[in-house]
Amino acid sequence: MLLLFLAGPIGYCCWIAFTDTQLTGQASASFVGLENFRRAFADPDFLNAVVLTLVFTVVSAILGQNTLGLALAALMRRASRLVRSLTGAVVICAWVLPEIVAGFLLYTFFSSRGTLNDVLAWLQLPEQNWLFTLPILAVSFANVWRGTAFSMLVYSAALSDVPREVTESAEVDGASGWQRMWHITLPMIRRSIGTNLMLNTLQTLSVFGLIWAMTRGGPGQRSTTLPVFMYDTAFNKALIGYGTAVALLLLLVGALFSVVYLRLLREEV
Repeated sequence: MLLLFLAGPIGYCCWIAFTDTQLTGQASASFVGLENFRRAFADPDFLNAVVLTLVFTVVSAILGQNTLGLALAALMRRASRLVRSLTGAVVICAWVLPEIVAGFLLYTFFSSRGTLNDVLAWLQLPEQNWLFTLPILAVSFANVWRGTAFSMLVYSAALSDVPREVTESAEVDGASGWQRMWHITLPMIRRSIGTNLMLNTLQTLSVFGLIWAMTRGGPGQRSTTLPVFMYDTAFNKALIGYGTAVALLLLLVGALFSVVYLRLLREEV
């Protein structure tokens, strides 16, 4: 079953990446070797997509979801049962929404006539079309809003394993809240941090529906990440071979992130 439904398609995609396969206007495909990969690294649109993918991943996954999830988990430990239940329900509701639905919701929030500008107008602050002026940051915020619940759940479980007597002893010794977090809590949950960072990074690298629903990679190429570039190349421009090569390069980026995180985790053992 694995050979048929997993290894088989992956092997076929690897073969397609080394051909000039197109959706239309082609009688038969031919082997072109590394030409698709050379074309990618010489394509300014591809290089722009790489940079935007890294920005999107760092801002929304490594900084946004990871930091906000840890902050929510830490604050919820001190909150009442009612506050924990309400906060958890709100955050998890954003997580369980289908990606395309979340994309349309955040589109209505950031659009020129959306909720954010209504709030800014009420506060008498300047309005703008966020999806036009700051598209990559808008989709990054949308990904943070949707994906923070996973980090919150991971860190809630990790923080529950931190012995309270250790933090209470540090508090008695005069350590502040930030000192207890930095010197005690974070070192004790570092493996959970590494695991969460790796999973968040891999998930964020593959985000497509959210960005497509909000901006379709625009305006211009200002929010075109690698999944969007890959889809546009393969299906809108009908260049299946080139698009598949981009997909393999995206897989390589994810593998590099995974190797870095796994090495860091191994060094901490």
